[in-house]
Amino acid sequence: MPTRPRSSNNSTPIELPEFIDRADERPVVMLNLLDFKPGGGRERSEEYAEAVGPLLEQAGAKVIFAATAAAPLIGPSEWDVVALVEYPTRRVFLEMVSSEKYLEIAHLRTEALDRSELHPLDRLPEGDALAG
Repeated sequence: MPTRPRSSNNSTPIELPEFIDRADERPVVMLNLLDFKPGGGRERSEEYAEAVGPLLEQAGAKVIFAATAAAPLIGPSEWDVVALVEYPTRRVFLEMVSSEKYLEIAHLRTEALDRSELHPLDRLPEGDALAG
């Protein structure tokens, strides 16, 4: 089985080529798993959320779910916050995070987080037994 490329900290697979190949497909939901730095990370994250809100709106994206995460019942990872953000397409996401306005505020996210994961999710087709 081929190995997946890893990010510089070897903690998260990077599937950017596949993500880009599907840039103009249907909407994508981005699962954000966030763990704040001690001593102000949560507050810095709130600054980031306030700053990124207008950019999400301009992009036609929306936060569809956000919650404080409780300790897991199954699995080894604990997270401070879990959020789902829906974008019209992957291209819209890429354009937003590479825009000059976003790059001006991106440091807030970096300063807020001890670790994070970002997973693009595709909705299952209606009628799929797992779709409920």
